[in-house]
Amino acid sequence: MARGDSFETLAIHAGQEPDPLTGAVVPPIYQVSTYKQDGVGGLRGGAAGLRGDAAGDPAAAGTGWVDGYEYSRTANPTRTALEECLAALEGGTRGIAFASGMAAEDALVRTVCSPGDHVIIPDDAYGGTFRLFSKVHERWGVSYAPVRISDSAAVREAVAQRRARVIWVETPTNPLLGIADLSTLSGIARDAGALLVVDNTFASPYLQRPLWLGADVVLHSTTKYLGGHSDVVGGAIVVADAGLGEQLAFYQNATGAVAGSFDAWLTMRGIKTLAVRMDRHCANAARIAEMLTAHPAVGQVLYPGLPSHPGHELAAKQMRGFGGMVSFQLKAGAEQAATVCARTRLFTLAESLGGVESLIELPSRMTHASAAGSPLAVPDDLIRLSVGIENADDLVEDLRQALG
Repeated sequence: MARGDSFETLAIHAGQEPDPLTGAVVPPIYQVSTYKQDGVGGLRGGAAGLRGDAAGDPAAAGTGWVDGYEYSRTANPTRTALEECLAALEGGTRGIAFASGMAAEDALVRTVCSPGDHVIIPDDAYGGTFRLFSKVHERWGVSYAPVRISDSAAVREAVAQRRARVIWVETPTNPLLGIADLSTLSGIARDAGALLVVDNTFASPYLQRPLWLGADVVLHSTTKYLGGHSDVVGGAIVVADAGLGEQLAFYQNATGAVAGSFDAWLTMRGIKTLAVRMDRHCANAARIAEMLTAHPAVGQVLYPGLPSHPGHELAAKQMRGFGGMVSFQLKAGAEQAATVCARTRLFTLAESLGGVESLIELPSRMTHASAAGSPLAVPDDLIRLSVGIENADDLVEDLRQALG
């Protein structure tokens, strides 16, 4: 099938050719654990997890799947379709789909790091990422240092003080929405012999492609904007270097934290509408940020789309839009913030983000509770919004009534 290389077209067609057996326009859910083989120790039709053209079968080239599978932990046709789509969307050489975003993070660290290595992480990283480094990988011998990732000079100084194996970036960060200069950080990482790893969950590949800006690895919680409907948990890694992709695929198979076929199918279904959803998320978030900025009960609004945001110009340069996440603080403090979270009607009090429905939470007591008392602790009066795609006027009025 001839296809264009625009994002919207790739989201619908990359890795998702019509099924060669039935002509189904949507890749089937291969709900299967094992596959018939032609002989002892041999696969059917080529290497596991590859399409016919990639497996060296000219007759099958461009026709879809070959029977190159042996066991679904190693490879599954539905998961392969998702992985090909993710690689295309991020402009990488290979995508690897995991059972969750945290499984993807753990796989990456254990693949590229060894005991004694050091990692730079954001000083307002996602609470689960902090927990992974502080409670799991530090015990394994991998140290970490929290640094203001939006301050390139601070990152450079931290790397100069102690050589890092990885510079771990979120941009925008979770939940303070800081913006990192990916091009500058890629140069710092390259000079230091480190890998630049970017968690692109908040932006999604529609708004930002870190590999194009010099990153080595992109991470996603596909649970969020890629899935988009709060009905699936998953994670993914996309790499620039094919060799690293092979190492990650080996680790994935060896440890088994793979995305199930139905989860992969649900994520692909969500990706098809990612572009149109993100446009609406961005537009709604901008409306809400403007309203909050003018509200007398609100002290500070954190949203990269506001000209007052310190990362506004950089975000405008390296992102297509400013995203659907908004954080803000109240003048009255933490208890009033909790009250506001309890009073919304359309914004559901819940963790996670990136779904079509709007969510509200208090990070210090919810998603970032694991960082309490640490250098990564977030303000206890900070409210984080995941702005959905409902009618913008309805969302604005819901927040106004909650703010009183």
